[in-house]
Amino acid sequence: MKISSKVWLIVIIVVLVAALVGLYTAVYSRQAAERDDLIARRDRAQVLQPQLTDSKSDLEDQLVSAQSQLDTSETKFPEAIESIEYGEYIFELVERCNLVLASLSFPRPAGTKVGAVTYSVVSLSLPVSGTLENIFKFIDIIKTDPRFASTQVKSVNLNVGGGSATIAVDIYGYKG
Repeated sequence: MKISSKVWLIVIIVVLVAALVGLYTAVYSRQAAERDDLIARRDRAQVLQPQLTDSKSDLEDQLVSAQSQLDTSETKFPEAIESIEYGEYIFELVERCNLVLASLSFPRPAGTKVGAVTYSVVSLSLPVSGTLENIFKFIDIIKTDPRFASTQVKSVNLNVGGGSATIAVDIYGYKG
């Protein structure tokens, strides 16, 4: 039995149409799956977007607050500890409190790290003599004078009978 060329042509056309329909169905189903995935991701993003916007706003507020605190803290600490300035301040206070300062020398600043911040620290020993009242006044001024905001009184060795004291202070500077 011989098949006519018309039948072959019809068979070929049917096979081609079936192949094209199969290919179209495969491509369409893959695109439909991608579309469904994209729609689901968009819906999740729409749900998360207000929460993320609120979180971003909160974090920006925290950043502004932290920056403000940092700026405030940095103003308390001089960038460099100028021995001439602090020497003048100390001599001014000694004179104001009617004390005698036996000696004053400024050592090189040492680096001290507190958390992530590095400070330069100058440790001074201030041997003063005078009345106990004036010595206490001197210590109080060092603790409260804004020029000494970055200064910490470490210790006071008081000689009550002799009217003298050695006051150990640390002056902190911010290294940036």
